[in-house]
Amino acid sequence: MIITSPVFLFLFFPLFLLFYYVLPAKIKNAFLLLSSLIFYAWGEKRLVLLLIISAICNYIIGRFIERFNKKTWLVLSLIFNLTILFYFKYLHFTFDNIRSLLSIAGINPGNFLPSLSIIVPLGISFLTFRAISYSLDVYKAKVPASHNLISFLTYFTMFPPIIAGPIVRYSEISVQLDSRRISLEDVSAGIERFTVGLFKKVIIANTFGLVADQVFLIPVAQLPAYWAWIGLITFFFQIYYDFSGYSDMAIGLARMIGFRFNENFNYPYIAKDIRDFWRRWHISLTTWLRDYIFLPLAFSLSKRWKKDRIACFRTDRLIHIIAVMITFIACGFWHGPTWGYIFWGIFYGFFIVIESAGFGKILKKAWKPLQHIYTLLIVIIGWVFFKNEHLSDAFRYLGKMFSFSRGDSTISSYLSFYYLTKEFLFVSLIALFFITPLYPKISRAINSGWPDKKIINKTIQLGSILTLLFLLLISVAYIAAGTHNPFIYSKF
Repeated sequence: MIITSPVFLFLFFPLFLLFYYVLPAKIKNAFLLLSSLIFYAWGEKRLVLLLIISAICNYIIGRFIERFNKKTWLVLSLIFNLTILFYFKYLHFTFDNIRSLLSIAGINPGNFLPSLSIIVPLGISFLTFRAISYSLDVYKAKVPASHNLISFLTYFTMFPPIIAGPIVRYSEISVQLDSRRISLEDVSAGIERFTVGLFKKVIIANTFGLVADQVFLIPVAQLPAYWAWIGLITFFFQIYYDFSGYSDMAIGLARMIGFRFNENFNYPYIAKDIRDFWRRWHISLTTWLRDYIFLPLAFSLSKRWKKDRIACFRTDRLIHIIAVMITFIACGFWHGPTWGYIFWGIFYGFFIVIESAGFGKILKKAWKPLQHIYTLLIVIIGWVFFKNEHLSDAFRYLGKMFSFSRGDSTISSYLSFYYLTKEFLFVSLIALFFITPLYPKISRAINSGWPDKKIINKTIQLGSILTLLFLLLISVAYIAAGTHNPFIYSKF
């Protein structure tokens, strides 16, 4: 089930809220758990058993880690969770690459490796990182292990972030799992956040996605150079509004039922350098990678090299480079089992390294618009590798972008006539507005009110409510017309 589907919006969630609000606090977690399992099983069917087994195993292992505090149980947790992830998401990729190597060596791979047909569970990467963070935090005594199976299963299977994040750590909501209150302000703020997210996904992301998908379907040789840029820029907007829209909806849904999730995006496209971009983009992932891969790896290397008495200023810099590159390779590989994603991670790791090595200081002295142009150009080029699974396709597309090829004039006319419409240009203006922090500033101004001017305040608040209602109605109308599509990050 997808949270932009008619079944969720018109049936599942209204019924869920109706029962959730009237049930006693003691059984809210049990009801949320049952509802989450139904939500997941709606599309995944038998794979919901994997979700339940994984959750129970992580609960048991967490108790053993807390009780004995031995690395053995932590290692068992890591092996268990990473094995599940590897089997469902990376085994096929591994076999494909082994087949390629065997073919190059003149060996028929069919004699050694069977053909695979594995269904990847939705959100498996998010669930794996959620489980690993729990085990590591319990081992490091950052949070006590859960002693309530229902509460832990509720955390592990909670439906708002289960498909495409954010990556919610147990330490962030452990208190809320045991005790939470739902105020009218929470419900109001949750509805507002969900509505904005729904509009961002259904109207903005899908409008750009329609153009981007069509452009990337056309053979690169026939594509005009400027349309290659248009296709990539529309994907640039699509992926931001698609993923940030889902995050807004997940945060809004959670707020409506008493949970407060951390922010997952902080206007990444206004960043001034690549390091700043990654502090703003998919925050729950970048902080996870920082806390559980980069910092432990850098600390481990530094400790080992100091023990061997070879640490110095230059080795500290080398440690930083190694830790950054491994972290971003892991980031790329986490997104998907393709060389395009892996290169995408290497691409960003390279720019993080050169900015940390001194280019960042030079960039800070530059004209601010130039800083933004640099960042946006790197990000746009990076999306080429994210969008294309095969590196050869990505480099061909880049070659087309930086050529002066006019391509096929018939294709250019077709794309312009059907996709560069007034509606597309109008949505583009809205997208440019929401890509900056203007909306929250306006929202805060409305909520703070004008002193001693009750009529003005009520008028502004009424206008805000009507605007949200309009956004909700137009989004629902598009969904009812069958124009919605799955989230990009749901496959991760």
